Amino acid sequence: MFLSRYERMIARRYLLPGKGEAFILIVAAFSLGAVTLGVFALVVTMSVMNGFRAELFDKIVGLNGHAVVQAYGGQMRDWRDIVKLSEATKGVTSATPLIEQPLMTTYNGRVEGVLLRGMRVADICTNKTIGSKVVMGSLASLTPGSGRIAIGSGLADSLGAVVGSQISLISPQGQTTPFGTVPRIVQYTVGAIFTIGVSDYDKIYVIMPMEDAQTLLMLGDSVGMVELQTTDPDRVGQILAPLSDKIGNRGVVQDWRMMNAQLFEALSVERVVMFCLLSLIILVAAFNIASSLIMLVRAKTRDIAILRTMGASRNGLLRIFMTVGTTIGSLGIVLGLLLAGIALTFRQGVVDLIQRISGQNIWDPQVRFLTELPAKTNPVEVVAIVLIALLLTFLATLYPAFKAASTDPVQVLRYD
Repeated sequence: MFLSRYERMIARRYLLPGKGEAFILIVAAFSLGAVTLGVFALVVTMSVMNGFRAELFDKIVGLNGHAVVQAYGGQMRDWRDIVKLSEATKGVTSATPLIEQPLMTTYNGRVEGVLLRGMRVADICTNKTIGSKVVMGSLASLTPGSGRIAIGSGLADSLGAVVGSQISLISPQGQTTPFGTVPRIVQYTVGAIFTIGVSDYDKIYVIMPMEDAQTLLMLGDSVGMVELQTTDPDRVGQILAPLSDKIGNRGVVQDWRMMNAQLFEALSVERVVMFCLLSLIILVAAFNIASSLIMLVRAKTRDIAILRTMGASRNGLLRIFMTVGTTIGSLGIVLGLLLAGIALTFRQGVVDLIQRISGQNIWDPQVRFLTELPAKTNPVEVVAIVLIALLLTFLATLYPAFKAASTDPVQVLRYD
């Protein structure tokens, strides 16, 4: 929008009304604040929700893979063939045999339900989700036959266990006697404590070498599943389609979308709903801009009539008032983006401060899944928010601008 020199001067004066028009300035300031608040709320909320989804996805997929080949009956005896077939499939980057079994554990009179995971020692040490999150001990101590295991930090807190503690795992699959099956109770030493960052995982996971898990569960040389990693998790169904045909009736392929469908679908719906609801703040801000411009036009009716008699065109008046409105909206957008950037940078500090002031734990890991408030800003979404705010601001200026441009100087100045 190109303005002449006099149009820029008038627009600048209308942005800062005189002493007798302080009320118009206050309304314009509220409009500026509303746009700022709307952009700030949208950017922060969408960034936090994107971060929550990305962090949760990384934790879940990092531990459970993009997909698993689940054995029928819970035991996969030909797992080596499945691993070879999987690694030969285009798009599959790794295939890891696993054993997972719900068990009970006890220590110092405390009993907790756990999920035992048996993995090859090399896979334990190279797993980024586990290996980079060891808070006590060392994964290198987990060797077959050593009797050492790694447990989640939440489970360690629940049991009161530390590295070196002797905890017992209770397996219902034990020896059969005339009085029934006697559960197996085997004692292990805690060799490492890790924290994944997902509360539900940290308080149930027990990691041990695959050979020890096979012995504990009396599986022989069998495993329960083969975990798969692919080059593109969003195309995991297409990538693994050939593998499903090769495996046939030996197992079933389940990808991360099947295993966590309800969770990620709920997050997607929530993102859309939050975006729509928070966009209403910007819509309200646009109405405020429209109302402030209407008041400005009413206050400046005589000035507009004089400008028309001096040769100002209708298009010139249109440009002036549209510039005033869009300037307010643009300043609000810039301020909103700056505030959002600051809030996202210091988000965890803000959460901690609110918790100290209120005395409430507003970010409980057991409720929120993650231990810290995540954030991931999507540039495409930020651009969309800016464009929506600019569009609504522009539309809000149309009626006041046309009203100003249609002012009849004869009618206004007739009795002056």
